[in-house]
Amino acid sequence: MKLNSVLRWKLLPLVAAISLLPTLAQAEGSVLSVKHENDGMASSDDGHFTSGFELNWTFEPSDESWMQRLATALPDSFIGSADMAAYRLVHQIYTPDNIEERRLIEDDRPYAGLVYGGISLYEDVPMGNWRQATDLHLDIGLVGPSSLADSIQREVHRITDSDRPNGWNNQLGDEAIVNVAMRRQWWHSSPFIGKQFAHGPSVGAALGNLYTYASAGYSVRWGDEASGIPTLTPNPGSRHHMTGKEGWQWYLFASVDGYYMAQNLTLDGNSFRNSHSVDRKEWVGDISAGLALAWEDWQVTYAAVQRSREFDGQEEQDKFGALTLSKRF
Repeated sequence: MKLNSVLRWKLLPLVAAISLLPTLAQAEGSVLSVKHENDGMASSDDGHFTSGFELNWTFEPSDESWMQRLATALPDSFIGSADMAAYRLVHQIYTPDNIEERRLIEDDRPYAGLVYGGISLYEDVPMGNWRQATDLHLDIGLVGPSSLADSIQREVHRITDSDRPNGWNNQLGDEAIVNVAMRRQWWHSSPFIGKQFAHGPSVGAALGNLYTYASAGYSVRWGDEASGIPTLTPNPGSRHHMTGKEGWQWYLFASVDGYYMAQNLTLDGNSFRNSHSVDRKEWVGDISAGLALAWEDWQVTYAAVQRSREFDGQEEQDKFGALTLSKRF
């Protein structure tokens, strides 16, 4: 009884945030999205980045809003003004491959649960035949037992009659996380076989105790016009929404991204206490592809990702999928 009471109090902020989002989404021109990332959507494995859940509310900030004032106060080299802004709530679960083992598996990644909230600022600037898309993000939250990742995974596996995760006693300890990130993409769009073909490079960087990295990539998209393509962990934010509002719409997309990782808390372990860790690889690459379908104000997007090995001793490259359902208001 005492445990259930504790769990209810810890879940109260999450329940409150979820209950508020539909009300917030009534703002004109806003988009409410629910994203689920899971390794089971792209492979038969159940380990490493095993699950992610995100609620995202994207909207057009007014000139008087605090987010717009923040955007205009920042240096123009970062962002001039916010065409769109967003709030989001994220929960993620990381485990080793063998979740039935109770003992510490020293040569596989640590158990880790993350929960955090974030804000995003988005700007689009025409540059001749190109469009420059800038994203700025701030995330604040925690890693550790207070994320309730162990309880959530055990309950999901009980309901689905999956392997019982037994090693959560070895998870990373509670630690606050603060991270900032910036990503800039350049898009060139032109007609191709009755649709729009868009492509362009991107660069990004993140700084914080969760992730510190520099990244570069190249993306392509063919179909109906959209503001971008889905961003996938570790990239925050959401730019996958189509710009049209009538009838059926769709697009296909693919992207390659490379990262120089200087910090990854889920591999490096806790910053200020002893914890399980593995030897992180500094260079990591992603290949992703997927499809977006929309009808009127509803959109569903699927992406599959293959990621190079992230730490020494990792036997295979990881694969995971991401499914996003969005509703425009």
